[in-house]
Amino acid sequence: MKKIVLLLTSLMLVLTGCGKNVETDPNKPLAGTTIYVYNWGDYIAEDTIERFTKETGIKVIYDTFESNEAMYAKYKSGAINYDVLIPSDYMIEKLISENELLPLNFDNIPNAKYIDSSFKNLSYDPQNIYSVPYMWGTLGIIYNKEMVDEEVDSWNILWDSKYKGKIIMMESVRDSFAVALKRLGYSLNSTNKTEVDEAFATLVEQGPLVQAYVMDQVKDKMIGEEAALAVIYAGDAVYCMDQNENLGYAVPKEGTNFFVDAMVIPKTSKNKEGAEAFINFMNDPEIALNNTEYIGYSTPHTEAKAMLDEEVRNNPDAYPPKELIEKCEVFVDLGPEMTAYYNDKWNELKASLR
Repeated sequence: MKKIVLLLTSLMLVLTGCGKNVETDPNKPLAGTTIYVYNWGDYIAEDTIERFTKETGIKVIYDTFESNEAMYAKYKSGAINYDVLIPSDYMIEKLISENELLPLNFDNIPNAKYIDSSFKNLSYDPQNIYSVPYMWGTLGIIYNKEMVDEEVDSWNILWDSKYKGKIIMMESVRDSFAVALKRLGYSLNSTNKTEVDEAFATLVEQGPLVQAYVMDQVKDKMIGEEAALAVIYAGDAVYCMDQNENLGYAVPKEGTNFFVDAMVIPKTSKNKEGAEAFINFMNDPEIALNNTEYIGYSTPHTEAKAMLDEEVRNNPDAYPPKELIEKCEVFVDLGPEMTAYYNDKWNELKASLR
């Protein structure tokens, strides 16, 4: 009889649970669902995902990429139906032009109110329909003050033969060509093929001096003093300088890139409300502060910035003055023809370095 009662009890529990794959907590209406997030490597505090799942009950499958182009290729392959992407400005512009993004329901993202007005109505999303800014910064040069005894104020130093084997470039077509184009006095958004060819030629010329083309690995290399000079994003430079006092950062006088990385929802999303919950969570003041402190990048979040240590808020490497920002250029989508042209030249360059 006891076995029969236990069997019936178990059967009742199974039947009661059938069809229920979410919790019934009214404060967690999306509990039990899943979202797929695709972000840059080393670009979020270690506990953020865990805290989001604990607060919302939403599971996160989290992947990382090293460049906008790598992100785009994997997204377009359709291998995974991502719910949240965190690309840069020009890539967001490209995705919008291809009708790849869903308009955001800002009723589900009330924390977007904390984004500084200077990061709204930007050219890549002029009506703030598709994106919420996440981090921003500049492209520049990190250098070891024990290995470099001259002022670092120009991209030219990356072509100085005395640093042969001690120069690191970026494994990124737009960033590497930006360095060469700005050094030559051209726009980093050049659509003039002659100018692009000239930039390509200078990168080929520089090739024998370059130790490696890398992305995230640049941090370990510079902290470990494996190189003297490297092209780097300001946020990564701030992190490196915190780890090694011999390092400095400079924005070259010829100008550079000012970038904004933002959160968007692609049309592949199967859980748009969950994606919007994630974007809203990322803009909670405490979470935004935790993320910017952990990764070292500059935040567009007013409350998070206000809570930063004064030394960080006033660090010109992380929060450069308006005059410097005005000298920078924002990447724009170059269109299919020129994008293909840059990619072809990039592949030629990489082949020449083997």
